[in-house]
Amino acid sequence: MRKHYLIEVAQNDQLIVFCPPAVIQNKLIKRISFGSKSMEVEFRPHPDQDDRIVISRKIQETIQFPHFKIPMHAFLENEILYIGPLVGIFTSGFTSLPKQPIGERTLFFSKLLSVSKTVGALPFVFGEPHIDWEKGTIEGYFFHDDAWQTIEVPFPNVIYDRLPNRRSEGSPKLIKVRERLQKEYLIPWYNPGFFNKLDIYERLQQDTSVTNYLPETYPFISFSSIETMLSKYGHIFIKPKNGSLGLGVHQVIYDKHKDDYYCRFQDDKGVNRLRKYSSLESLFQSVFANQSLEKMLVQQGIHLLRTEQRSVDFRVHTNKDDLGKWNVTAIAAKIAGQGSVTTHARSGGDIRTLSEIFPKEECELYTEKLSNAALLLSTALDANVEGIIGEIGFDLGIDRTGDVWLFEANSKPGRSIFSHPELKEFDYLTRKLSIAFAIFLTEQSLLHPEELFK
Repeated sequence: MRKHYLIEVAQNDQLIVFCPPAVIQNKLIKRISFGSKSMEVEFRPHPDQDDRIVISRKIQETIQFPHFKIPMHAFLENEILYIGPLVGIFTSGFTSLPKQPIGERTLFFSKLLSVSKTVGALPFVFGEPHIDWEKGTIEGYFFHDDAWQTIEVPFPNVIYDRLPNRRSEGSPKLIKVRERLQKEYLIPWYNPGFFNKLDIYERLQQDTSVTNYLPETYPFISFSSIETMLSKYGHIFIKPKNGSLGLGVHQVIYDKHKDDYYCRFQDDKGVNRLRKYSSLESLFQSVFANQSLEKMLVQQGIHLLRTEQRSVDFRVHTNKDDLGKWNVTAIAAKIAGQGSVTTHARSGGDIRTLSEIFPKEECELYTEKLSNAALLLSTALDANVEGIIGEIGFDLGIDRTGDVWLFEANSKPGRSIFSHPELKEFDYLTRKLSIAFAIFLTEQSLLHPEELFK
């Protein structure tokens, strides 16, 4: 693990920083920096402590360092000692309620920020209204001692994108903020944007290391192309290119013996439906009459593993750590609700651990297969998608011959699997690495900016 240092504030106005001797020995250091603020100071070795950096009250006020007694990292470059990282978590949907500043997502953000002591970073939440471009500061939301407080801090070293939906992501005002902080202030911005399912599929098709995980997927073109896929696979899925939570997913099944078509879907009232049609045309006229088919994609149906006569697929989380390496951080099985087209909890699906549904040997085999696939897919996505990616949630399936398939990759994965009591520790691990990755990015931006901004 990288070394952390406790940052202490001495109640004086001296422009002197006391550092562990090993940090400053034989080095020329002239300035201290926190976020985008820095100032010229004198550095001296700490006389009797090698685990802390001591700054004066005057320095603390000038660099706008919130004193939460959290251990921080120290980076040295160009005669500047950087303490941090200060991590800005960018989102929208703020309220005026002091105890619920980010509405229903307040609990999620408080848990996300609570990893700061373990990770050695100082994260805060902010949105567009909290930025003062003139002063170069942000009125950030910090969660400390079980309470929210706002503190004015410099621009952060790194920004973690947690915009809640595609609508906010497409807001011209928020796009401008992102572009300005990235281009004018050269702040690394990770996990930008929601994935488009078809775009991700087409990019991964270019990478031979992962093509065996990809079911056939096309944009909706014509009935004849659907007939071809139905005759080949027996069933297909039609889903929105930009959908989430399983909304708008339809399964179309062809019974070649009776020449009948079936469509399984969830209606507007949230009721799971299975309807029979004599032709594909009548199915589309009935089910898709009010839907824009050009926004849909068509995907090969896979005969998935089943338990309790219900289909099973898997959510696999991957995160980059503080060294920039991909890790599998959580795996859960999702069992489809009775009559449901998807495994989502809102459609009656259940969350289980793999050990709850498979014997030990199969559990180990499938865990290894899913982990290997998720790591290969993470590396391939990282190489083929613009922007800096630090976390991905994959929806994977295993067919009845044991092959792994990718159904979806989510850039901002939901957290419903962590409602399972045995997955709580993995909830913590995903949050911890989400912030720990900022340490790697901060170091890269200081030592190898050409790699980060190429």
